Amino acid sequence: MSTMERPLLVKLRRFAIVGLMNSAIDFAAFTVLVYLGLAPLFSNLLAWAVAVIVSFAVNSRWTFVRSHKFHLGKAFAKFAFSGSIISLGSSTIAVWLLPPLIGVFPAKIVGIAIGAALNFFAARWSIEDRLA
Repeated sequence: MSTMERPLLVKLRRFAIVGLMNSAIDFAAFTVLVYLGLAPLFSNLLAWAVAVIVSFAVNSRWTFVRSHKFHLGKAFAKFAFSGSIISLGSSTIAVWLLPPLIGVFPAKIVGIAIGAALNFFAARWSIEDRLA
């Protein structure tokens, strides 16, 4: 089977594996930055930036089949833009609103989980240039 014929379930499984790794990177970077004294919202932004670079590198080589129109800079811009709306948006809202209710670290986990659930199609759009 060629990589162009990679089944959707294989892509979903690989995306989940990368997502778990990426979530661990995001959470670890966030934790270190908060413990170093940076504000949670700023720590969230920096941790997300590290995680999105790793996520794009792995997903664009292993999870998805690159579109014939794939251009590294454009694909990364689409990936980072959609990720900023989905992942960064959900984790920022969670880190901003939920700490008084559940604490800053559980809030970060909630934000990561919500973003991960939405990111598959955004990543597929940016790398494979399709949504369906």
